[in-house]
Amino acid sequence: MNKNELVAAVSTSTGLSKADAAKAVDSVFDTITEALKASEEVRLVGFGTFSVAQRAATKGRNPQTGEPMDIPASNQPKFKAGKGLKDALNP
Repeated sequence: MNKNELVAAVSTSTGLSKADAAKAVDSVFDTITEALKASEEVRLVGFGTFSVAQRAATKGRNPQTGEPMDIPASNQPKFKAGKGLKDALNP
């Protein structure tokens, strides 16, 4: 399912217009993104938890040339599925 299909499904299930459903979906994504930027966790009970993991700087190799290179530290988004979502997938 891509974003347009998600918007269509939200529109159908809620009775909202596709434009309003698109605004709602975008708002949810934007809110989660802003919370993660502020290093906050987003817990959706029964669905899962979005969080930020800090990845330390490491040394690596350029796969084309084989020469060593530094990989900078970065923040990575993480998602851990909640019990409700796991149970829905494994009845």
